[in-house]
Amino acid sequence: MNVNLINSKFEEKFSTKGELFTSPGRINLIGEHTDYNGGFVFPGAIDKGMVAAIKLNGTDKVRAYAVDLDDYAEFGLNEEDAPAASWARYIFGVCREIEKRGGKIAGFDTAFSGDVPLGAGMSSSAALESTFANALNELFSLGIDRFELARIGQSTEHNYCGVKCGIMDQFASVFGKAGHLMRLDCRSMEFEYFPFDPEQHGYKLVLLDSVVKHELVGSPYNDRRASCERVAAVLGQEFLRGATMEQLEAIKDKISEEDYMRARYVIGEEQRVLDVCEALKRDDYETVGKRMYETHWGMSKDYEVSCEELDFLATVAEECGVTGSRIMGGGFGGCTINLVKSELYDGFIATAKERFNAKYGHEPKVYNVVISDGARRL
Repeated sequence: MNVNLINSKFEEKFSTKGELFTSPGRINLIGEHTDYNGGFVFPGAIDKGMVAAIKLNGTDKVRAYAVDLDDYAEFGLNEEDAPAASWARYIFGVCREIEKRGGKIAGFDTAFSGDVPLGAGMSSSAALESTFANALNELFSLGIDRFELARIGQSTEHNYCGVKCGIMDQFASVFGKAGHLMRLDCRSMEFEYFPFDPEQHGYKLVLLDSVVKHELVGSPYNDRRASCERVAAVLGQEFLRGATMEQLEAIKDKISEEDYMRARYVIGEEQRVLDVCEALKRDDYETVGKRMYETHWGMSKDYEVSCEELDFLATVAEECGVTGSRIMGGGFGGCTINLVKSELYDGFIATAKERFNAKYGHEPKVYNVVISDGARRL
């Protein structure tokens, strides 16, 4: 992340110096589409994120410059002042959500930039929300606790950006800890850190970005959420969390085939998260890898959020002897996350690039992952 660039752009735009804040993107080792079902997720913060230079400007206006887009927006802090640019709505939404919670904020100048690859399923939007929620909390001495900062980001997505996301992305961005993954119980909000150091055990964690992007806003994501809610209602539960395969089979004739498949995936995924946590306590990375593949094909066949390119990458991984591989993120494009034995790494990357290029006319992008700290002042 080029901090000097952000500093110089801020000075260029606003003729003064700002204070620097950052928040990371995230990976999720396993536990996909479980968060809004009240289940478990298992994310970690990564060494790529958003950095913003911010300074209070003494007005009631926010003046914001998106360095990467070379785009500028100016807006007030009342509900009717919502900006048109989608990137600016994230910042506006965070301001509004803080005010709804009784936090008093005023105008500020900001320039921001990120090195979280957009559309790759590493949650650039949560990194942006967390950066501003944490910064405004500090700059205005609001005393908001870290869980509430994560909720502010989530509410911003719901109310200003049209995505009914769970809490995982913002949680990981705020609570990240270097060298650790976090198991979050999305129902009780209890969480636990688990040491995670694949390199020490002879593995690398690498993302292969298909560079295919399918927009998540609108029906596909929200449709799946609705499927899960319908099944939970038939089971007499608020969430699918805690439901068993036996209970699902017992109501199979009362729900649609599609809703049945969606629920089958989610119930299986909840167990896989717990299996992976137990496996990591034993340094059993082979079991971790098996569960990753199970998640991939569950997301592909039952949840139907994969795409041809991601299925191809997971298949190539399996053929190259990669320990674990799966689609990561909401789906419909983006990345696979791969747990690879160090000695197989170079061969796998070369083969995946070559075969993907031969089939789709471009190589996947490769991102090595380092697990890092969460939202902070620089």
